[in-house]
Amino acid sequence: MTVGIGYDVHRFAEGRELVLGGVRIPDHPGLEGHSDADVLAHAVTDAVLGAAGQGDIGRHFPDSDPAHAGADSIRLLVEVTGKLISTGWRVVNVDATVICESPKLAPFAREMAATLASALGADPAAVNVKATTNEGMGFIGRGEGAAAIAVAQLARESSG
Repeated sequence: MTVGIGYDVHRFAEGRELVLGGVRIPDHPGLEGHSDADVLAHAVTDAVLGAAGQGDIGRHFPDSDPAHAGADSIRLLVEVTGKLISTGWRVVNVDATVICESPKLAPFAREMAATLASALGADPAAVNVKATTNEGMGFIGRGEGAAAIAVAQLARESSG
């Protein structure tokens, strides 16, 4: 078994759709980024890549590549997961936290976890999503952006 950690942060931007864990969150500005800026999906992707010793999301999907402009981050996670599964890895579990002052994310947490579990080919019970605030401190506390942190545990499938 191996463990990886992922972290991502983006600032809010008017005129963009807010997507977290592949779920569209209504009535709130989105996050600025080259892709859909889904900080949760990015943190989970980095966590699974880290656990497999495969670098980070920027190495696999550089923001200098126009092919990834506006990319659906769940699709990127599906692609990463497929590569890891093809080399003998499986996701054991993921635990993730989104940090932002608003919007309130508790009503969306189960859907985010289910979307991520599907992308990871994991048991839905093995993926947990939480949300917290930054207690008004720093750029997140001022409502300027959001961050996410994730931990993933992977295991090698036995050959037989």
